[in-house]
Amino acid sequence: MNFESAKTYILERLGRELPDHLTYHGFHHTLEVYRNAQNYAEYYDIKGDDLDLLLTGALYHDSGFLRTYQDHEVKGCELVREMLPKFEYGNAEIEAVCGMIMSTKIPQEPANLMEEIICDSDLDYLGRDDFYSIGNELYLEFFHMGIVKDEQSWNELQVRFLESHHYHTEFALKNRLEIKEKHLQHLRNLVASYNN
Repeated sequence: MNFESAKTYILERLGRELPDHLTYHGFHHTLEVYRNAQNYAEYYDIKGDDLDLLLTGALYHDSGFLRTYQDHEVKGCELVREMLPKFEYGNAEIEAVCGMIMSTKIPQEPANLMEEIICDSDLDYLGRDDFYSIGNELYLEFFHMGIVKDEQSWNELQVRFLESHHYHTEFALKNRLEIKEKHLQHLRNLVASYNN
């Protein structure tokens, strides 16, 4: 595995080719998930080839947005299967990366620790203090794509999403769940006020 070359390749492409209307799923999001995955890896003492594999999953998890918005995970796996052999990734490693990418599809269904880490790294912000500022980036993207029509429909969507979401790793359950629950309660109160 030539991790550094695979990293340089995808970061250059994401930085150059992702459309501007991806205010949430932009280059900055991939970098954030990459940093989150490093933190989780430290917690779980993941090193060596396993760490390279995990971080490859983080870097490529949204690479499908280079090709499509809907079902971007499938397109991300296609890209991984095309490109990673050029960076000396074997079939088992490529399938592990695809497993991580596909596990992030909502509803998340990770099958092992690496996939759990990618899923929790991807939605780490749900249980952090920057939840509202990052959420606003997603609101703008969803508004542009016609997924939500206004702030009320966005907040109603957020409540449904937070109610259905759950963290998978011990790290996130310990460090993110409590704050996520506070955000959910605040949004429930906000949505209830629309009906009064």
